[in-house]
Amino acid sequence: MPKNITRIVLTGGPAAGKTTLISRILKEFRQEDGWKVITIPETATELISGFGIRPFGNCVSMEDFQYFAIEDQLHKEKLALKAAQMVPEEKVLIVYDRAVLDDKAYITDEQFRETLAYFGRTEQQVLAGYDAVLHLVTCAKGAEFAYNYGNAARYETVEAAREKDDLTLRAWSTHPALYVIDNSVDFEDKINRAIAQIYRLVGQPAPEPGKKKYLVAMPDCDELARKYAAVPKEMMQTYLAASRPDTERRIRQQRNGSDYLYFYTEKRVTGDGTRWVTEKPISEKEYISYLMEADISLHSVHKLKYSFNYEGRRMELDVYPFCQDRAILFAYGADTQKLPPDIKVIRDVTGSAEYKNRMLAKTQAL
Repeated sequence: MPKNITRIVLTGGPAAGKTTLISRILKEFRQEDGWKVITIPETATELISGFGIRPFGNCVSMEDFQYFAIEDQLHKEKLALKAAQMVPEEKVLIVYDRAVLDDKAYITDEQFRETLAYFGRTEQQVLAGYDAVLHLVTCAKGAEFAYNYGNAARYETVEAAREKDDLTLRAWSTHPALYVIDNSVDFEDKINRAIAQIYRLVGQPAPEPGKKKYLVAMPDCDELARKYAAVPKEMMQTYLAASRPDTERRIRQQRNGSDYLYFYTEKRVTGDGTRWVTEKPISEKEYISYLMEADISLHSVHKLKYSFNYEGRRMELDVYPFCQDRAILFAYGADTQKLPPDIKVIRDVTGSAEYKNRMLAKTQAL
């Protein structure tokens, strides 16, 4: 059976949400569901922060820097494709945090052609190596309140971020499967639209909008597994001591097949009450380091999350070790009130602060 390998580039100006989207992809396309996600980190950031090669500060010229970046990018893409062929999973996503055409935004068209020619490539040959491109518009366009200098390796002003966003979109404009994800609603909607597009690209139905949260009597989880192929996912969420009054920080450990994934999340609330949640994958070493910053007034929240589909709609059941007779059910899609007959609803707790994870970290009770 041939491999189903999908190669997707995430691009866009600074502070666009690419890192948060990668975290979401890792959560959505899990090994338990037969997926392997291979991520390629941003090459320019690695060269600047890891090798000290900087296209500014009299280190190297911007044109010379692109030789380093493109050579490294092409090498990593070759290895990623080889790895995709070797892993046991039949469904593979290769996700690039920026890719070769991003370099075109920083030099002239002629310089870019000459650099590609040095490596024996043309622009069309490079473009053919990607199945789709998702351009996430920088927060500096339409969500300026959330723009920050999140990349420690380099930063741009709001004006420069807008310019780079335009140049990056122009660089990728000839790809036949280019999708622009803007800031027209809010950040959560932006990430949801990007995820929905990825589902469509891999030939699967996208999750429907709409979400309800219910407090339910503890169902027979073995029966859910038998009837609906409900798959449990082990998770632990730990809240960190506040570093600033408007920001909540937390880390999460999540089982993924025989391994674990680790994430760092920041939730900011603006003066008008707008929520802005950003997230990034972290290493096990970083996760352990963050544990040293845990908020000792709160417990870590352990849970098993059972994911399954009921009549074409996505369901998630959160089971907590501190409660034996109750659980939390999330129902997604337009008809969120049509639930499995195995589930007995106690009440709708959508939006209730009493049942949010942070409160559960405090009360350890449902």
